[in-house]
Amino acid sequence: MLTDSQRAIVKSTVPLLETGGEALTTHFYRIMLGEYPQVRPLFNQAHQASGDQPRALANSVLMYAKHIDRLEALGDLPAQIINKHVSLQVLPEHYPIVGACLLRAIREVLGADIATDEVIAAWGVAYQQLADILIGAEEQAYRANAELPGGWRGARAFRVARKVAESSEITSFYLRPVDGQAVIAHQPGQYIGLRLNLDGQEQRRNYSLSAAPNGQELRISVKREADGLVSRHLHDQVREGDTLEIFPPAGAFTLVPSDKPLVLISGGVGITPTLAMLSEALQSGRTVHFIHCARNRAVHAFRDAIDALAARHPQLQRFYCYDQAGEGADAVGLLDQARLAQWLPATRDVDAYFLGPKPFMALVRRSLLALGVPESQTRCEFFGPAAALN
Repeated sequence: MLTDSQRAIVKSTVPLLETGGEALTTHFYRIMLGEYPQVRPLFNQAHQASGDQPRALANSVLMYAKHIDRLEALGDLPAQIINKHVSLQVLPEHYPIVGACLLRAIREVLGADIATDEVIAAWGVAYQQLADILIGAEEQAYRANAELPGGWRGARAFRVARKVAESSEITSFYLRPVDGQAVIAHQPGQYIGLRLNLDGQEQRRNYSLSAAPNGQELRISVKREADGLVSRHLHDQVREGDTLEIFPPAGAFTLVPSDKPLVLISGGVGITPTLAMLSEALQSGRTVHFIHCARNRAVHAFRDAIDALAARHPQLQRFYCYDQAGEGADAVGLLDQARLAQWLPATRDVDAYFLGPKPFMALVRRSLLALGVPESQTRCEFFGPAAALN
């Protein structure tokens, strides 16, 4: 258990983390991924190369140090971490590796004069406190997933029943369990973990579930990224009838029951979790404003499906914004506050969910707040590692 003096020591390192946290976490990943190959599948190498993963970890470590004496102030951050860990199957045996590499990185980056034995000891206890919290919460999630009807623990074999092109970039994969048993009723907005072996290297990725639960199959809709090792493999190599290993659904970006008007705002492949949310909301008779942004019609996935829903459900209004001029858009150019004001319901007492690239989400968040939507009624999810929206 952390002592008062150890808490004070951890908090005293906050200025160092604010100025040099990313250098520290970059060195941490270099040590861990270089010396412990067993944890490499848990980390997306593209996020490493872009700096997103070290940046996100630096933010998390900083927030933990700032609030070491009042962990409830961390808000949604622990839940984001727990869900990401559960989707990738982070296990208790991984935590000592992470802890040893983090303490070593602190010592090597800050130097022995600053990272004294006392500082390292305090951070060691602080890390173990966090590890114990996460391990306990993750075990509860693993157990809950296994006990639900149609649930399971660890990897489960699913066969690709259908593979459907939704746009020039996005393809859907309909996945049915090889064992023929039922499939867990995921919450709209959740994602699954996928495990593959490519060229002798294990890879794990997360993909949003893009259809409402039906007890028989899961659907993911994957954008083919030019530098995406796994997405290119799924698009180019995986065929109908092939088998994939799937981890149970996870994620806290889920539709909260409410009778308020629902606003779903997505950019690009961010449309995927909003599709399951839309299906559930329409079944309840809820008013929905569905706003989607894409570069052009060729890359706009699920347009026909959304249009068909709008034709059947008068409470659904849909708006499309394309970056590039072309047919089929309600507006051309980037989404902005003025356009969003036109497309929101007359009342600002709405529940707004938004997802897309980080700059897109930052703009949407600022616009919603400026237009009077209560911050507590806005929710978003991140592509890749969690980080703060500025």
